[in-house]
Amino acid sequence: MQLYCESLTTYKRLKTREVKVGDLLIGNGHPIRVQTMTTTDTMDTLATVEQSIRCIEAGAELVRITAPSKKEAENLQAIKDELRKRGYHTPLVADIHFTPNAAEIAARIVEKVRVNPGNYVDKKKFEQIEYTDAEYAEEIERIRERFTPLVRICREQGTAMRIGTNHGSLSDRIMSRYGDTAMGMVESAMEFLRIARSEDYHQIILSMKSSNPQVMVQAYRLLINHMMEEFGECYPLHLGVTEAGDGEDGRIKSAIGIGTLLEDGIGDTIRVSLTEDPELEIPVCRDIVKRYEGNRHLMPGSRQSSVERLPYSPFEYKRRESFEVSNIGGKQVPVVIADLSKLKKITPADLQDIGYGYEVETDKWHIGDAAADYIFCNQPLDFDLPGTLKVILYHQAWLSAPDKEKYVPLFDAPQYLDEGLEKSTYLNFVMIDYSWYENDTNPGLRLLERIKADTTAVICFSSANQNAMQNIRSLFVDLVNKNIRNPAIIICDSTDATIDESLIHYSVEAGGLLLDGFCDGVCFGHHYGNAGVAPQIKTLNSIAFGILQATRTRISKTEYISCPSCGRTLFDLQETTARIRAVTHHLKGVKIAIMGCIVNGPGEMADADFGYVGSGVGKITLYKGKEIVKRNIDSAIAVDELINLLKENEAWVEKA
Repeated sequence: MQLYCESLTTYKRLKTREVKVGDLLIGNGHPIRVQTMTTTDTMDTLATVEQSIRCIEAGAELVRITAPSKKEAENLQAIKDELRKRGYHTPLVADIHFTPNAAEIAARIVEKVRVNPGNYVDKKKFEQIEYTDAEYAEEIERIRERFTPLVRICREQGTAMRIGTNHGSLSDRIMSRYGDTAMGMVESAMEFLRIARSEDYHQIILSMKSSNPQVMVQAYRLLINHMMEEFGECYPLHLGVTEAGDGEDGRIKSAIGIGTLLEDGIGDTIRVSLTEDPELEIPVCRDIVKRYEGNRHLMPGSRQSSVERLPYSPFEYKRRESFEVSNIGGKQVPVVIADLSKLKKITPADLQDIGYGYEVETDKWHIGDAAADYIFCNQPLDFDLPGTLKVILYHQAWLSAPDKEKYVPLFDAPQYLDEGLEKSTYLNFVMIDYSWYENDTNPGLRLLERIKADTTAVICFSSANQNAMQNIRSLFVDLVNKNIRNPAIIICDSTDATIDESLIHYSVEAGGLLLDGFCDGVCFGHHYGNAGVAPQIKTLNSIAFGILQATRTRISKTEYISCPSCGRTLFDLQETTARIRAVTHHLKGVKIAIMGCIVNGPGEMADADFGYVGSGVGKITLYKGKEIVKRNIDSAIAVDELINLLKENEAWVEKA
């Protein structure tokens, strides 16, 4: 029996119960549904209706609207009536925090309500409370008394429910017993699910959201594992990375978390949470979901024998053990290899796109935090390289390289097995394509045995198959099972028509492997159908470092945890995020949370170092970790006060 999915070797959807949301069916093999959430004031009926229509016309199959109190919950009727009057029948979802009475009103109006177990009954005051088993049981009974009325209303009205756990808003009670863990997230949801099941109510969807894709993926896997063990069945799952941010980083983080699970057939509906207008989330959702449409489940996968017993835990992060070859593997951060092979001639100026700035006057290189570690090209270069940069060449071209320290060879598998070919004394890259390895079993085994005995060999895994992630995972599993500790990197090529689609492709295939502790480096390439299109080297380098940052495997820049805005937001999130980014983007490794209100404040920002949280109209409260340090600052000076806070805590450096 699989630990958390139907198949680890190919794409196969996880069997879940069917849930009806209005006329929309979710789970049980139905298409993966895409949704978003409005950012308007719920009391502004026309603004909410207009924005909902823009989302629906962009392709949203569900639209969520915040209902923080009774008055907003009651106004959902006016919003729904106006949408229906205009001919839009897309199901509406009420988003509830803290206020059970608002949920009970909304459940009689809209097709679905979302409750957060961390703050529906429990409160979060960041207090550590020790509970005896009897006291804990009393708290569960208190939840039952408060939650059961909503369950009964939903059952009677035919209203669906999402039990949506968020990593950052676990209650003090859950935190006291389970800590800030994926297991705590799971148990928080399971408590509510058990109550619903005891009332014979099953129109339930669950989510395990976090701003950290690593935590998010582990929590969903654990939830499935626990549902199957306790109930023998699984409820539909809503996937999302909460507070993903905006721009390229927000898309990368979302694609990694959502895509890693979808690759294993997990997920029935998705939402990409961007700090942008909600209709802009839908194209990103569509780019992710279309990977799993059509006959994906019929595509060949990996050899079953290689992964039927996992030699690693999918519920916790542990990097695969490898030895160091030069600066690759061991305790080194994953390397980035920039593919410059499509450039006809490489000049020093081209290296600016991968983090190396050259000053002609001083004849010096300036190396950025997001500078590629290697470049791959077709022939030796005619200029001197920066001190840390090395060049990978195909073996034949490497033979004529002037400097065998700066230039290292890349072998295909048959070449590497040829004992007569000259090799580098310290670093040799060996390409292993999954199709070759799968179809030529004996040479494949002989190749691995040869590599295992070679302390200069770095493996380059690739697969052109639709199930490439599963293919390459099976190769990594083979390495672990055979105790082959050579470093291994991923070569991931895209043939997608747009860079936006390629971003999703790289994030899903490489990100999923990185989250499972595999991979000592990445190399992304793009095969363009139009030969006249210039390679987007700068963008690919940025994506590579963004993926490593989002998987927490290599930190090269500031990280922003910003919520996607909603009707509760107390300031312009997009404008404020841009202002904060403009003055702090150079603070490598600092995590800054930008939250629109107290609901998405001290809890939801989870593991941020500093927080900027709306606390009233025109008022901002600043946090260090989960501790308030400056309360109700005027928003006009709040960014300056944030900078002062960073300076006070020695997290500030001046821009170079």
